[in-house]
Amino acid sequence: MNSVFTSWSGGKDSCLACYRAVVSGLKVRYLANMLTEDGQRSRTHGLSTNLIQVQSQAIGIPLVQRRTTWNSFEAEFKKMLRAFKQQGVVGGVFGDIDLNEHREWVERVCHEVDITPHLPLWGESQDEILRNFIDSGFEAIVVATKADMLGEEWLGRRIDLDFIRHLDEIKKTKNITLCGEVGEYHTFVIDGPLFQKRIEIMATRKVFRDERWFLEILGTDLRAK
Repeated sequence: MNSVFTSWSGGKDSCLACYRAVVSGLKVRYLANMLTEDGQRSRTHGLSTNLIQVQSQAIGIPLVQRRTTWNSFEAEFKKMLRAFKQQGVVGGVFGDIDLNEHREWVERVCHEVDITPHLPLWGESQDEILRNFIDSGFEAIVVATKADMLGEEWLGRRIDLDFIRHLDEIKKTKNITLCGEVGEYHTFVIDGPLFQKRIEIMATRKVFRDERWFLEILGTDLRAK
């Protein structure tokens, strides 16, 4: 069984990609998450570091986090991959869907460190991806939105069929993608078939910064399933 890592954001796409990798027979050894230089938040989605750690505990797959600036991102990412290689990891799983520049970066970086990239969501329709995520039994909530596209009332919303229908309505007047591929919204997964325990969210607050709305999760609890 080939050992791989999953590039992990805490959101629905990386989670579904990881799940499909497991179902396909790959052994996911690590969740890999890049942090801001102060170590407080994930570099891509802005989730607090400890929330990603809680997910790792709930899922039962070890988490590796590295601090980086945007300028040093690629160099730090490669260092992490080389460390994985020394432990027998031969591949990486990524949740990219249809942004060619992302795929080109993933394939180039993985090739340079002799890691095989796996992109199990690539080229699939975003509607199908969302429906498969829901049908597989995953639960996630919206934790960030671009304020000019989706307002603060979207924070905390569950990813369900109503969510898809409402986004389809908004697509008629705004140039958004169903999966939020260009940052329209980000999610946090709290349960699903990958999870050994469910994450209960105990307290939150809404924060506006950098033209985005964020749902800051202030307290969590892990519950047996």
